Amino acid sequence: MAEKAGREPEISVVVPLYNEEENIEELYRRLKEVLNMVGRTYELIFVDDGSCDKTPQLLRQIFDKDQNVKVVRLRRNFGQTAALQAGFDSASGQIIISMDGDLQHDPADIPAFLAKLEEGFDIVSGWRKRRVDNLFLRRFPSWVANRIMRWLSGVPIHDFGTTFKAYRRDVVKGIQLYGELHRFIPALISRTGFKIVEIPIQNIVRQRGQSKYGLSRVRRVLFDLMTVKFIISFIDRPLQFFGLIGLIFGSLGGLIGLIIALGFYFFDWSIRNNIGNLILASLLIILGVQFVMTGLVAEIVSRIYFTTHRVKIYSVEKISSHDEDETPR
Repeated sequence: MAEKAGREPEISVVVPLYNEEENIEELYRRLKEVLNMVGRTYELIFVDDGSCDKTPQLLRQIFDKDQNVKVVRLRRNFGQTAALQAGFDSASGQIIISMDGDLQHDPADIPAFLAKLEEGFDIVSGWRKRRVDNLFLRRFPSWVANRIMRWLSGVPIHDFGTTFKAYRRDVVKGIQLYGELHRFIPALISRTGFKIVEIPIQNIVRQRGQSKYGLSRVRRVLFDLMTVKFIISFIDRPLQFFGLIGLIFGSLGGLIGLIIALGFYFFDWSIRNNIGNLILASLLIILGVQFVMTGLVAEIVSRIYFTTHRVKIYSVEKISSHDEDETPR
């Protein structure tokens, strides 16, 4: 069902694109076919993440002929997470579906996502149950990362990494993404109590174009794993994290100092012979105080973050929408 200009759509499909000139037209055709079959109002939001091929021109052609299409062009290549955040910020549907633009996600799976949302779930995450990617470059690193993330977050899903997910609008409108955090949205929102479910999706080998994924992302993903764990467990109480470390260091330093003092007064220990232990005790106490102070500063920063929560991680050149004039941002 086509959406009339000016009306809020039921479904927003967000697709980040970077140099996908060989796939965009076929993806658009398949999306239209599936969404028209679903029979609900919709919008297609294509986010051009600073492409340097013909992607911008092709998107312009699609935009000119389709009232249901919105194009967000970023000023440069900010990365997939920022592109998704830009799409989420521009989406107005009650249901927001995100997917890759390389045709490795099949639009034919969209009805299955919608069916699960109808059952009352807030997030439906795709699960590439039978992966066809390269074993060493994609599948094994992904398997390790998913196992770690499942252990750290306590969210019982198998595939955090796929972009193919469906959300109720209030889920994504309440988060701010950066780094590579788009793959960990289920973990990030698990602390809020939203209901999450996973469904199998097709994993299709890329037919055209060049993959943007590789081992270079492993380092960033590992650091983001630590970030996600901190956000899940300590973002609203960082002093509990840093303070505990400080308490451990400070207690060890104090204990060593106390033992040396008791030895000096009661067992005639020589201070000169224990100078190394005294330095260690002093260092541990100083580290303990520093960690506690870091925790206090983090508490203040955390309060500011929750109060403002308005930082953007991208810069939009312009937004093309049939609901309003095209204006630079």
